[in-house]
Amino acid sequence: MNDLTPQRVETPLPSEDNGVWGSDIFAEVLRGLGVKYVALNPGSSFRGLHDSLVNKLGNHDPQMLLCLHEEHAVAIAHGYAKVTGEPLAVILHSNVGLMHGTMAIFNAWCDRVPVLIYGATGPVDAAMRRPWIDWLHTCRDQASMIRNYVKWDDQPASMGAAIESMLRADVIARTAPFGPTYVNFDVSIQEKQHESVPALPDYARYQPPMPADPSATGVAQAAELLKGAKTPVILAGRVSRDPADWARRVALAEALGAEVLTDIRIGASFPTDHPQHRGKPAFFIDDAAGEVLRRADVILSLDWLDVAGTLKLGGEIKAKVIQASIDYQLHNGWGMEHQALPALDLHLASTPDAAVHALADALGVGAGTLPEDLPVKPALDAPPADTPLDIMTLAGALGEGLDGVCASMVRLPLGWAGESWHFRHPLDFLGSDGGAGIGSGPGMLIGAALALKDSDRLPVAVLGDGDFMMAASAFWTAAHYGTPFLAVVSNNRSFYNDEVHQERVAVARNRPVENKWIGQRIGDPDIDIAGVARAQGCEGIGPVTTAGELVEAVRKGIAMVQEGKSVVIDARVQPGYNPNMVAGLTRSE
Repeated sequence: MNDLTPQRVETPLPSEDNGVWGSDIFAEVLRGLGVKYVALNPGSSFRGLHDSLVNKLGNHDPQMLLCLHEEHAVAIAHGYAKVTGEPLAVILHSNVGLMHGTMAIFNAWCDRVPVLIYGATGPVDAAMRRPWIDWLHTCRDQASMIRNYVKWDDQPASMGAAIESMLRADVIARTAPFGPTYVNFDVSIQEKQHESVPALPDYARYQPPMPADPSATGVAQAAELLKGAKTPVILAGRVSRDPADWARRVALAEALGAEVLTDIRIGASFPTDHPQHRGKPAFFIDDAAGEVLRRADVILSLDWLDVAGTLKLGGEIKAKVIQASIDYQLHNGWGMEHQALPALDLHLASTPDAAVHALADALGVGAGTLPEDLPVKPALDAPPADTPLDIMTLAGALGEGLDGVCASMVRLPLGWAGESWHFRHPLDFLGSDGGAGIGSGPGMLIGAALALKDSDRLPVAVLGDGDFMMAASAFWTAAHYGTPFLAVVSNNRSFYNDEVHQERVAVARNRPVENKWIGQRIGDPDIDIAGVARAQGCEGIGPVTTAGELVEAVRKGIAMVQEGKSVVIDARVQPGYNPNMVAGLTRSE
């Protein structure tokens, strides 16, 4: 793809140097931290910082991304971080903007991605508040709304403290295990005039710590267990997107002769067409993966998302279990995203990638072969052209339409069958939203597309219709800044996840299953998905209802994306999930 820097950048008129204001200093620190974009929905609580980004920095380095909802702003930063591993900045207006952004912040927390969130509050000094509105938009402890799902927060009371807070928040967000941080600026600090710009820090001296190596004793014990294993298994979990880490991971699995399982919730972690890959990437393990776990004698978990839950689903597991993870550092008493407590025989307290390199060194395993950027590789044959679309035929038709294209699958819907597609590079698939909330997909697609704009990869997402409609206005931001991508809306015209649950309840209570659709179906009238996309300034195609129509729409959409367009295809699919997903959703224990 071409270098498609966001088009139509709002370029301000030149501004005279009319003094130094507190927010000018904040803006300079953002630039010093290397922040490329600031996603925001405007608000008076940070009007000073907004002015400084425009009139002091000229709206570049960082560039503002205007969003129509705060949740979209955080989701864009989330998607960007999933590609780059680096944070974008988000500014949320006082308490009301923060409340709007909370679901997306929770997603970023659960997904362990870095995001720099900045907020603002009306004057803490009550004597400085405007009547009515400043009182509504001032909180005594604004960060308390999100403190349980950010890594760190602060509300500095002076310029010196604010600069230090910005530095600390950046270091903490980018230190593994990653996560969002929040700094809240009092409006009065932003709007205070200063005689001069204070001495700004040497940013090179405020970097995240080097990743800690696992203990030498632990590595030796793990290496001995793995070397002596007859049927080792690797659970490839929340690992980095660094191609060198990927290559070493594959080399280690090959040297051990280990069978490997992957998880569709967290993105590509191992080539799924590799002869040692087993089962299929899924939200819940299937029978084949369960059999792999039952015959294992040693299991190496590389920060697997839910070790205890996975082993429980696997049945009677007799293997020794090695865990490589520092995720426990973020576990607190509020949320349960840490999942059940696993029984471990050895816990290497390091990032999974550091553990892989240490184990590979101990076992004499080389660097491996770097993965290539290859065209997509569907695992399903293309269906006949007149085949009605369902979740399986959609995958086959999408694969045919993308034939020969190197694409990054940014998001896939709940019902997607993991066996329908192969991932052969860490950027082939980016995973889910982390917190399992609906409405994050469009923003995350836009953020990922921004991060991929200088690459030869085509950003692609398959979104649910509920996900699309909850966040349709996010696509205006994409169109406004000329951000190219291809979105296929798997439009079953239902909140089908809950139809599955209502069917289970009806069966258990001996009540009519035929009523499961009531209060779930999105129809009468059907929503014109393509029309909604066009209303945001994107290209809208469809609706399409057959495999052949989807193939043609995808090929047409690719040509538009290569011209810099944001493209949305309305693919009308029959309601239904793959059997593995239905079984997992309705499992009672």
